[in-house]
Amino acid sequence: MARLGRRIFFDPSLSGSGRLSCASCHSPQHAYGPPNAQPAMFGGPHLHRQGVRAVPSLMYLERQPNFSIGPDNEENENVSLARMAMRGQRAARARKTAQDTAATAANLVPQGGLFWDGRANTLQSQAMGPLLSPFEMSGGSIERVAARLRQAPYAAGFVQLFGPAIFSSPRMTVAEALFAVARYEIEDPSFHPYSSKYDAWLEGRARLTPAELRGYRLFNNPRKGDCAACHLDRPSGDGRPPLFTDHQFEALGVPRNRVLQVNRNPAYFDLGLCGPYRTDMAAQTRYCGLFQTPTLRNVATRHVFFHNGVYHTLRQVLDFYDFRDTEPQKIYPLGPNGDPDKFNDLPARYRGNIDATDPPFNRRPGARPALSPTDERDIIAFLQILTDGYRPATAR
Repeated sequence: MARLGRRIFFDPSLSGSGRLSCASCHSPQHAYGPPNAQPAMFGGPHLHRQGVRAVPSLMYLERQPNFSIGPDNEENENVSLARMAMRGQRAARARKTAQDTAATAANLVPQGGLFWDGRANTLQSQAMGPLLSPFEMSGGSIERVAARLRQAPYAAGFVQLFGPAIFSSPRMTVAEALFAVARYEIEDPSFHPYSSKYDAWLEGRARLTPAELRGYRLFNNPRKGDCAACHLDRPSGDGRPPLFTDHQFEALGVPRNRVLQVNRNPAYFDLGLCGPYRTDMAAQTRYCGLFQTPTLRNVATRHVFFHNGVYHTLRQVLDFYDFRDTEPQKIYPLGPNGDPDKFNDLPARYRGNIDATDPPFNRRPGARPALSPTDERDIIAFLQILTDGYRPATAR
C-alpha cells in the first residue's frame, strides 16, 4: 500500500497541468516543504495561479492530534465545536512560557488538525485538498482524477490490492489512492527520521558548540526568546522525541504580504480558523487570525516562513518577534497618519485576538527588545541543529 502511495505522490499526471505532483510542492530534498522561496506555489491547469498560503512541511505529522479546542481526548469526540468553543471562552488561560509548558498544554484553545487552519484530521483528507484545488494540482473532479488513475502505469497495483472492481467507483478509486498516499507518509522513515544533531545530543551522541548551547538556553529563556513555550523541545512524557510544536493556534499579527496575488484585493483577508478555507468556525470570531504553530524541525532548510510567506530568512523571523511591539516601524508599513500600520493583515475588529501577553509579545513601544543581534545569531545556530541527516564525526 505504501509503495503504491509513493508512486501516486510523485505522479504529475494526476494534476490538471500534467506537471504538478504532491512532491512538486512537498519536495523530499527540502524536508517535504516548498523547493523555493516563493511565498506560495503556483498551480492550476497552466501553472499560472498562485496559491494563497505558504506550503507547510509534511514531515512529523504521524503524531499530529485531531483538531479540538483544548487537549484532544475521547470526550471531545462527542462534543460539538460550538460547545468546545463556548467552554474555551469561559476558561482561564495560562500565560505561555518555556518554563511552564505543562500548564499551557491544558489551555482550552484550538489545537491540532492539518493545514494552517487545522481543517483536516487525516493525511488522506489533507491530500484531497491540493488534488482538487484550482490553484494547486487542479485535478478537476473526482471522476477526472479516477480516470487518470485508471490509465496510470501503476493501475495494476490497484487491482492487486483492492480487486478488479476498484475502478467501477471513481469515489472509491480516489479514496483508496489517497489512503495509499497516507500510508506512504506514515511508513516511509524519511517523513519522520528524528536524525538531527539535537536528537543525537539528547541521546548523548553529540556535543553542542558554545553558540548552539547559548542558542538553546535563549530558546528556553522566558525573558529572551521564550520559543519553547510553543515549540516544545523536551521529550514527551512517554519518552518520544520532541516535535517542536504544541499544536496550538496563535494570532501573531505578521505583516501583510503584498506579493501574494490574493492580497491585491484590499478587502481580502486570510482569517485562518475563521476562513475563508475553513468554514465551520466562521462564527467563532475570537479565533479569527489564528494559525497553527508549525514544527521547527528542519526549519533552517526553509526559505519561506509564516502562513503568508512574508519572510524568507530566520533572521527576519526573529526580528519580527523582537520588534513587533518594541519598534513596530521596523516591521509594518507606515499608515496615512505616519504611524506604523500595525497588524495590517487582519481587520481592525479582530486585532484584539492577537497575542499581546505571552513573552516576548508583552513589551511596549520603546522598550528594550528581548534579543540582541548576538542572541539572534545564537538562536539561529541552535535552529540549524534541528535539521535531519546529522552524521557524528568519526572518532580518531
